[in-house]
Amino acid sequence: MQGTAPPKDMDPEAFRRFGHAVIDRIAAQLADPGQWRVFPAVSPGDVARALPTSPPDHAEPFQQILEDYDRLIPPATTHWNHPGFFAWFATTGSAAGILAEALSAALNVNAMLWRSGPAATELEEVTTDWLRQLMGLAPGLDGTITDTASSSTLYALAAAREALDLRIREDGLAGRGDVPRLRVYCSEEAHSSVDKAVTTLGLGLAGVRRVATATDEAMDPAALAAAIAEDRASGIRPMAVVATVGTTSTTAIDPVPAIAGVCAREGLWLHVDAAYGGAAAIVPEMRHIMAGVDRADSLVVNPHKWLFVPLDCSVLYVRRPDVLRRAFSVVPFYLTSAEGERARNLMDYGVSLGRRFRALKLWFVLRAFGASGIADRLREHMRLARLFASWVDGEDGLEMLVPVRFSVAVFRAVRPGEPVEDANARNARILDVVNASGEVFLSHTKVGERFAARLAVGNLRTEERHVRRAFDLFREAAARPNLT
Repeated sequence: MQGTAPPKDMDPEAFRRFGHAVIDRIAAQLADPGQWRVFPAVSPGDVARALPTSPPDHAEPFQQILEDYDRLIPPATTHWNHPGFFAWFATTGSAAGILAEALSAALNVNAMLWRSGPAATELEEVTTDWLRQLMGLAPGLDGTITDTASSSTLYALAAAREALDLRIREDGLAGRGDVPRLRVYCSEEAHSSVDKAVTTLGLGLAGVRRVATATDEAMDPAALAAAIAEDRASGIRPMAVVATVGTTSTTAIDPVPAIAGVCAREGLWLHVDAAYGGAAAIVPEMRHIMAGVDRADSLVVNPHKWLFVPLDCSVLYVRRPDVLRRAFSVVPFYLTSAEGERARNLMDYGVSLGRRFRALKLWFVLRAFGASGIADRLREHMRLARLFASWVDGEDGLEMLVPVRFSVAVFRAVRPGEPVEDANARNARILDVVNASGEVFLSHTKVGERFAARLAVGNLRTEERHVRRAFDLFREAAARPNLT
């Protein structure tokens, strides 16, 4: 006797009802993003202890799942969409991007081949070119979407390695006496993703050489040229240079034109990390920050950082897509397709075979805001950061450590004659007090040997009052006698 088949999925009417319930929750969060603490009052292990230790044997009512979500998840989440979130690089999951994510999940596309996702493949080509145009970059850069800048930088440096024509793709690195040690150069301020990429590519941490910075925290081209010459004399083969437009700690801008000149003379691949700063070029008066980028071999920009696209969405541009494809393309028979060279298969341009439909949310966001709408909002974020810096400059006992170049202020509390170690410890305690308020959340860094607080403006819903509150909280904490 044939058994009764279990239900395939939630029935459409129930989905509609619970879908409305989910949208209501999202709408309530967007209407009042400050309703929760930005940094939750939880300790490691609190969430895990509130959950069952084993999965359910039987289906549970979806209403109960939603209620458990309400009880457990938002109160224990660090709310990146909060207007008081100023840590790392503040981001926004905009309404347009959130809705696009829902549609993308419903389509459930895997855009590995053109035929497995025609719309996803071609929309990715179009939207990445739109973004190129918005940033004022010349034609000739071919864009693909990855998850994060860490992946984009890994792929760019894999292409740089492939461009050396050392048959590393075919024969690897292990046991080969004919392959010299390879080196990648970046500034002392460059992101740790460079180190991760180089180790993943088999070059080891010794494969990264960090070049000294000048007084503006930017890479010194003369020091770069000297490092390359020294390595060549030692039998090390230079492979690539990573320049940064908007470093993580201080938002420094490396002198890309001069670095590009060094790379051209030395025959090196130039990758530009503009994951954060690149978005600012959409603002016409900021376009100068991308000077020299048209000479780069690759470039990364993250729409999920400062372009209101929900995590994750990173765009990698390459000038020689054939080299990137050569580094990664592996096509088993079951993935061959009749379209051949007439269509682009996105699986050939990175590690992932499974590729989410990330272009949909980028398309929605670019259309929902338009070039002028994006520029207006970025311009306001930069104004707020400069305003915050003016408050710091006007306050005894506080100081800015670097200029505001984009929408990030780097600052600290200071006392005349205070030893660096004491100042560092005091500033760390001040930051802990500020973040414990639950009203704002700031991150930290070091400028030289000095501990610094970082305030990054980048959320659509951040207003001047939120920035002022962050300043007041820091100032008040710095004045507490028990933090001396």
